[in-house]
Amino acid sequence: MTKHEPQTADELLNAVGPAFGKLRRSSLLEVENPISQKDLSRTLVLNIVLEAEQGDAGEVTVGAVAEHLGVDPSVASRMVSDSISAGYLVRAASQQDGRRTVLHLSPEGRELMSRFRRHQRAAFEQVTGDWTEGERLEFARLMLRYVAAQEGLRRRTAERDAAR
Repeated sequence: MTKHEPQTADELLNAVGPAFGKLRRSSLLEVENPISQKDLSRTLVLNIVLEAEQGDAGEVTVGAVAEHLGVDPSVASRMVSDSISAGYLVRAASQQDGRRTVLHLSPEGRELMSRFRRHQRAAFEQVTGDWTEGERLEFARLMLRYVAAQEGLRRRTAERDAAR
C-alpha cells in the first residue's frame, strides 16, 4: 500500500504541520559522527545561546531560554542546568547588570554545536541526495526565508505583549 501524496492545495498545506513535526527526528539519521539523543536535546538550548552570541540579541538568561522555547521557566532551568553539568554552558555575571546571571557556551559547547551543524548538513545532503542541485538550493532558500518570517512574527508578538 502506498501513502497518499497530497494533491490539492489544501491537502498540501495541511500536510506541512505534521511534516515539521518529523523534521527534528530526521536529524537523527545515521550519518557520520551521530549526535546522541541527550546531546541533540541540549542543542536546543545551546543554539539559543550561540545565535545570541553571533548576533545582536544581547545576553541570554534562563528566562530568555524559557521564552524562546515556549516552556515553563522551571523546565528551562533544568535544561540549562543539564547543559552546564555536561560542560557545554557556563554561567557568568551580566556585563549590563551584575545581579543577573547570563549564559555562555564553553569551548566544549562550541565544539558540540560545530559537530551538530556538520551533522545537520550531512543529514540534509543524505535526505536530498536524489534531488537536483537547484531543488536543494531552492528548498534551503525557502526554509531560511520561512524561519526568518517566523522569527519576525515571534518578535512582533513579543513586542505587542510587552506594550500591553
